[in-house]
Amino acid sequence: MAERLGSNERSLWSRILLAQESGLVLVIVLLMAVLTFMGGTKPRVDRVPLLESARVSQVDGGTITVVQGTDTSRFEPGDGWEYRGEGQGGTLIRRRQVNKFLDLDNLFLQLVYASFIAVMAVGMTAVIAMGGIDLSIGSIYAASALFGAIALHALQASALGVPYDGPVTSAGGAGLASSLAVGVSVCCLVGAACGFLNGVMIVGLRVHPFIITLGTMAALRGLVAIPTKAQSVGNFPEAFTRGFFKWSPGVNGINPVPVAVMVLTALGGAFVLGRTVLGRRVYAIGGNEVAAGYAGIPVGRVKIAVFTIMGALAGLSATLYLGYFGAAETAAGSGYELKVIAATVIGGASLSGGRGTALGAVLGGLLIQLIDNGMVILNIDQNYNQIVMGAAIIIAVVLDQLKTRLLK
Repeated sequence: MAERLGSNERSLWSRILLAQESGLVLVIVLLMAVLTFMGGTKPRVDRVPLLESARVSQVDGGTITVVQGTDTSRFEPGDGWEYRGEGQGGTLIRRRQVNKFLDLDNLFLQLVYASFIAVMAVGMTAVIAMGGIDLSIGSIYAASALFGAIALHALQASALGVPYDGPVTSAGGAGLASSLAVGVSVCCLVGAACGFLNGVMIVGLRVHPFIITLGTMAALRGLVAIPTKAQSVGNFPEAFTRGFFKWSPGVNGINPVPVAVMVLTALGGAFVLGRTVLGRRVYAIGGNEVAAGYAGIPVGRVKIAVFTIMGALAGLSATLYLGYFGAAETAAGSGYELKVIAATVIGGASLSGGRGTALGAVLGGLLIQLIDNGMVILNIDQNYNQIVMGAAIIIAVVLDQLKTRLLK
């Protein structure tokens, strides 16, 4: 009995250690440690604006006491705090050195940027696990963002009672419910339509996904420049940007909404791929498409559904982009094809099909963003960025093949 339990224990630990996600977590932790110790420090200025009615007192350069209504706060000069004012109102300022990487603003900024990639990487995992590829993902992202931006700008203009090309401002206008409904639905519907078109052409014309999505990548990239003549589109409802996607819970630099969307997308992707009939069919098609067809799986319909979901997730990522930056440009998503595929492959999805997880995709997206951030922190020329991404894909594929051989 003890031997049997020990054997089960060893097999559990071996599964954990051999899991792609375990290696990714270790790599992410090591990279974070390197950036923490080698990145150095930077100056930071913290500002705390006070109400005009606030009463401030400081005796002989000692503790700064701030009374605002019924609340009393104390700030120590030893911690770097200085008061700028005349005893009432004003601002508290603190100058200090912080770690370039571990700075809270930087950490949350990297999580937000990673969410744009990770949300799409979850969909790309299903596509690659099915034995396909989608090179048009960056162009679908750009098209979704552009048409979503046009719809949000039109909604704001209508709410303000001015023409579309009139003096539209982001202040006031449309509320949160209407702007969210328009932004999310338009972006996701445009993305889903593009993905559906990819799937229909792949299945109907019986052409490899590489060729179809390569063509739609170029076509959609040209399409996004036509409606606005390559001009950016902005002036969305403030409720959509600062009121929701860029909402901060009272702490500068923390914008939890994009990160929460990334986590929910990962959980949804894990459920679909691991617990539903669609997920089992995806892996079956990726493992052996001919055998899946003989087993009664509707291969064509599954492919169309997966590419449609992939497009919808690109639209969801585009919604995060619009809400966070408050504008859309025609160059949005340039180079995202490489980043999303890199995140997916690094996350454990096999280019030969049959394997991949949503958690791995999110971890891959985080690692890709950490590489980007590390090159900035370590002052490495950004021209090397694409070289690093390409090398990461090659290394991930080679390691995946080696691991497959070892497991056999």
